[in-house]
Amino acid sequence: MIKEFKEFIQRGNVLDLAVGIIIGSAFGKIISSLVNDIIMPPIGLLLGKVDFSNLFVTLNGDPYKTLQEAQAAGAVTINYGVFLNTVVEFLIIAFVIFIVIRQINRLSKTNPAPAEPTTKLCPHCCTEIPVQASRCPHCTSDL
Repeated sequence: MIKEFKEFIQRGNVLDLAVGIIIGSAFGKIISSLVNDIIMPPIGLLLGKVDFSNLFVTLNGDPYKTLQEAQAAGAVTINYGVFLNTVVEFLIIAFVIFIVIRQINRLSKTNPAPAEPTTKLCPHCCTEIPVQASRCPHCTSDL
């Protein structure tokens, strides 16, 4: 059983998957920071100094200044600002993956292999004959 497990782990696709998950996780953190720290603040400023991560609605109707205050008080909230940030993160990640896959597809397109020839020229009379021919039907010379 240990031998089988060792063979399973040493397969290339398992290692590639592990590396992909680790890089994807790090990439997700970078995109989260990009959205939360770089993209959304200017958008919030343009929309009247709105902090998207602090947009929420309390279901019990009590007013709170910040999401942290509402959560500390135990209020049930709908955090639509955090949802908007997550949607923007998703769109950025989806766009980047689209671009990467598009480039991989572009680079991996290979020209189809040329078809194997079915005929050849007789070296004696230059007549086209089948590739498998061992004697030319026109000049009767051995090939």
